[in-house]
Amino acid sequence: MTTTVQAFSQFLTDITITDYQKTSIVEARRAGVEADLGNAFPASSDIPLLSVRLMGSAAKGTIVRPIDDIDVLAVFSNEKRAWQNKYANDSFSFIYRITQAYSGFKVQQVGTRGQAVRVFYENGGHVDVAPVFKMNDSTFHLPSGSGGWILTSPFVANKWFSDTNASLDYNLAPLVRMLKKWNTAHSKRMRSFHMETVAGHVFSSLGSNRRIGLQKFFEWAPGYLEVSDPGGQSGSLSGYLSWTAKQELLQALQAANTRAVSALAAEDRGDHEEAKRLWKIILGNSFPA
Repeated sequence: MTTTVQAFSQFLTDITITDYQKTSIVEARRAGVEADLGNAFPASSDIPLLSVRLMGSAAKGTIVRPIDDIDVLAVFSNEKRAWQNKYANDSFSFIYRITQAYSGFKVQQVGTRGQAVRVFYENGGHVDVAPVFKMNDSTFHLPSGSGGWILTSPFVANKWFSDTNASLDYNLAPLVRMLKKWNTAHSKRMRSFHMETVAGHVFSSLGSNRRIGLQKFFEWAPGYLEVSDPGGQSGSLSGYLSWTAKQELLQALQAANTRAVSALAAEDRGDHEEAKRLWKIILGNSFPA
């Protein structure tokens, strides 16, 4: 019989991307976007491409299998003052221009989703390309989704997560990967960036016992939902939650905590089948029970 500890070890292995996937999928798609946009916006362009960098889960090490989406930041230079002269009051035109340029030499479907250009791949998954103008080394102008602009500092936020993960003996990222499976199995009530940031604030110390870590997150997270953007730009990260959505999230956290407490008790008395049954409800059908 597989113990609860063994089931968790297998689960973490199953949902963690391999080194091969990091190269053949994640890095390959980032490099592909860089090559495509670099051809469309060379140094002679009024908005030359500076770089394409991973962001979000792929940058933080919290991406899970199966790989669905990869987020990248496409950084454009403002050295020729295109932002002031053309786009300061019309980010829609900027997004449209990036979309059209990408469509010109890519046969894959391209769509605009608010602040990003979404590129779909025939063999599954997509890349969300967030095009930005560089303001300084850490801050960028990002289309707001309503025609204007917002400031974003994603790499400051990434460093905060990386530093927090290190301070927690590198146990935060694996726990977040499991939390993403919980979130997916229960209506995706939390945005990934919000959940990662809440998790980073919940713990002052974190061991390698993933079962206790999950239970404590479910118990303590309700008190940390109003966390602010660690990049210092977006304010509270819970702004997307309506009153009703927040209540539903709180109920989901409470239900998960109740089951997690019961699962830990079952494990303590040696009833691994019951413990695994409860964790499967919490973490979804991919949990090996």
